[in-house]
Amino acid sequence: MKIGIIGGGASGMAAAIWAARSGNEVLLFERQSRVGRKLLATGNGRCNLSNTNLDFSNYHGEDPDFAKFALDSFPVSKTLRWFDSLGLYTVTERSGRVYPYSDQANSVVDVLRFALQQENVQILTDFEVTKARKTADGFLVESRDSQILCDKLIIACGGLAGTKLGGTMSGYQLLHSFGHHATKLRPALVQIKSSWQGCASLKGVRANCHAAIYHNGELYSESTGELQFTQYGLSGPVIFEISRDVCQGAGEWVCKLDFIPDYSADNLEYILECRRKKALPVEDFLTGILHNRLGRVLTQAAQIRGNRPASELTDAEIRDLCGIIKGFEVPLTETLGMDSAQVTAGGILTSEFDPETMESRLVSGLYACGEVLDIDGDCGGYNLQWAWSSGALAGTNAGGCV
Repeated sequence: MKIGIIGGGASGMAAAIWAARSGNEVLLFERQSRVGRKLLATGNGRCNLSNTNLDFSNYHGEDPDFAKFALDSFPVSKTLRWFDSLGLYTVTERSGRVYPYSDQANSVVDVLRFALQQENVQILTDFEVTKARKTADGFLVESRDSQILCDKLIIACGGLAGTKLGGTMSGYQLLHSFGHHATKLRPALVQIKSSWQGCASLKGVRANCHAAIYHNGELYSESTGELQFTQYGLSGPVIFEISRDVCQGAGEWVCKLDFIPDYSADNLEYILECRRKKALPVEDFLTGILHNRLGRVLTQAAQIRGNRPASELTDAEIRDLCGIIKGFEVPLTETLGMDSAQVTAGGILTSEFDPETMESRLVSGLYACGEVLDIDGDCGGYNLQWAWSSGALAGTNAGGCV
């Protein structure tokens, strides 16, 4: 049996490896010059490939329960054993995030590439599928200059996010041609823009903080972690974790930042009162606690003049500064687009696929896996785990090796 897989990303490579294990002829079609290009950029080049603290609440979509069977049948533990069998050593951080021991994403791509070769998967790079259709003999996959007939077909083209690295509409378009439908596509795990001009002056500054997003005064999402200021707004893991669907609705969106979340307001106020005794100018009052530039911006936001000694700070000024540090508000305007997003929220309707096989309910022999479907995960390795799990399930069932 000949199985065609469109897309040489994480889910596509997983599907190809598992589909080939029953002796099937497997063809992996990749429109770029190499497989796994987007994978090389994940986790800032480190490749956060899974998370041992996985919970189904980490997944989203119109029906996130669709992901349960795949994640149960190919859980984190099985994923790590699989990678170990492929020769990849991994390390798990206290947060549960799993990385290659080499700390290099190319190690993940390389072991997958070697596994594809060992399973005799035929990799066709620079092969952009322009059309695919069901015929009496199977699925005819077409590029600009060739046609290949396959018995079964797996769509694993990924999502639209990260267009500079290979994000594409092709998977949605191909599945549309088979009669499938999609939800609205939105950027997820993405930076957020702000109208506050102070972001530019803090460009490049990082801070560990608690970030809470409010919509019309009501808490929308929150998380604790590393924040990074950019020319246009807010970035960093803590922002990625809470960015899903932010600024999608009308109204006021605000991010409230607590720059010292490990201390209560009372404890911080006491620390600042003790610090007042040091012979420091006001502009350096927070040096040693926060980044110098950030500290100066916060003292200015508390309307504390910088041309006097800290010893002259009043109790009221200390309280005001404490309030600013624990609850600095940054207005939000919009997220960056798909070019900058790590993941696509939305996708092909999961109700049109069987969650136990990943096979289309509309077209027999047609499968889909990974980001092209309406499932997306939180920041922290959850999206790659979905890619491995859904890809393995689709490949196993398409290959007849259940």
